[in-house]
Amino acid sequence: MNDRILMSSPDVGELEETYLVKAFRSGWIAPLGPDVDAFELEVADRVGVAHAAALSSGTAALHLGLLCLGVKPGDVVVTSTMTFAATANAIAYTGARPYFVDSELDTGNMDPALLERALGELRAAGETVAAVVPVDLLGKSADYTRILPIADAFGVPVLADAAEALGASHAGKQAGAFGAASAISFNGNKIMTTSGGGMLLTDDADLAARVRYLATQARQPAVHYEHTEIGYNYRLSNLLAAVGRAQLVRLDGMMARRRAIRDRYRALFASVDGVEIFGGADDREDNCWLTSVVVDRAVTGWTAADLSAALAAGNIESRPLWKPMHLQPVFAGAKSALNGNAQRLFETGVTLPSGSALSDEQLCLVSSALEQYLESYV
Repeated sequence: MNDRILMSSPDVGELEETYLVKAFRSGWIAPLGPDVDAFELEVADRVGVAHAAALSSGTAALHLGLLCLGVKPGDVVVTSTMTFAATANAIAYTGARPYFVDSELDTGNMDPALLERALGELRAAGETVAAVVPVDLLGKSADYTRILPIADAFGVPVLADAAEALGASHAGKQAGAFGAASAISFNGNKIMTTSGGGMLLTDDADLAARVRYLATQARQPAVHYEHTEIGYNYRLSNLLAAVGRAQLVRLDGMMARRRAIRDRYRALFASVDGVEIFGGADDREDNCWLTSVVVDRAVTGWTAADLSAALAAGNIESRPLWKPMHLQPVFAGAKSALNGNAQRLFETGVTLPSGSALSDEQLCLVSSALEQYLESYV
């Protein structure tokens, strides 16, 4: 048995098993089926959108969302530099070029002022900007109050990457309900999981229908297999959708557990000068997917990497914040609008065990390891 304490392991139990066995015994083993249909309706209702398409991953949702917004080879898609590679990879799948926008320092999310400047410069250069893809980082929604009017002023649709943010909100509106469409992820480490999977959410019936069509190999409604364009094998299986339905029932409880873990860390670091809980002071609308701290070495005398190494010595997983996409070798030639914040956060941030499956005993072990490390610097 692996005794390592992980950052965000899947939180599944008897309810998920019950839903899964019921789906298995129904005979709907192949992709699609009644649990997929029900899962789409339930998530759409939870988020407050008209349509949802259950897919094989959040990456697939981003890819198809971009295609359905008309993104073509040679276009530019503006996105956050502080994100997981899937965001930028999905842009590359379409043949478009990612353009990376730096972060607000307190949240790590896309800086709206930089976005506006970037869109103006791209227009002046004669570039075709086909979409803006803000990322809701670590379960905190981007500032859509500012981002959406900016994109609208330039006539550019927004595809929200809410992969990490299901259950969060912004200005009282659920993450996943912003823009022309949104993508969410049900990967194994997310706030809720279907093992692997994702979903595209939208109020646009035609867009949702187009996503479903492309996700099922673009098969025409004929008795034989008829195809007039390239499609993809991107639909979610009925069995995994059943797991997702059980997880959705438990979502609020899992978020509450993650918030309690964040509060534990907040209290632990409250008296430590030079360390802050990442994400800003107001996290009332966050889903608290992952909790990170940002370390000011000039004040603490130690770095985020030092803290991570100490945790690793105790068999406790941690990691830096996302390495910005403009610093990734694979995107070395991409253009960007930078203010230095994303790189600073990557160099000074560390993410702590945050999963709702974390037991009280494990949380005590992590807390003790942190306290011992901090005491060594007093």
